[in-house]
Amino acid sequence: MSDILVTLGTWNWLIFGIVLMALELLAPGVFLIWLGIAALLVGMISFGLASTWQLQILMFALFAIAAVPLWRHVARRSTASAGDNPFLNRRSAALVGREFTLEKPIIDGNGTVRIDDTVWRVAGPDTPAGSRVRIVQADGAHLTVTAA
Repeated sequence: MSDILVTLGTWNWLIFGIVLMALELLAPGVFLIWLGIAALLVGMISFGLASTWQLQILMFALFAIAAVPLWRHVARRSTASAGDNPFLNRRSAALVGREFTLEKPIIDGNGTVRIDDTVWRVAGPDTPAGSRVRIVQADGAHLTVTAA
């Protein structure tokens, strides 16, 4: 076993890093990519510095441990950028407060309104087609309107 560890060289670390990154593609979980990057770093450093296998394993462990806070920082930053568009994946919530023209009249509390290329079902007081209505509430695909 120690013979294998002694023969750990630069190319083995580079291959190990590429294999870990390939495994990340097969089983995504944003974990193996960081270990792959750590192995690639050890391989690149080993090109410039002649180091023992113990030092190489120590460098790999340190890089892998340092990857955790780095990953958390990157993940937190990408989550914060999602706040730039608060209505992403909540299209109906972005419609509250806007006014539209009824496509079909509201009869017995139900009608439709065309918004861009989509026809939405709306609920509200009976109103004739062509009237302007304001969206006051959105619950999934169900919009509640009042006369504008």
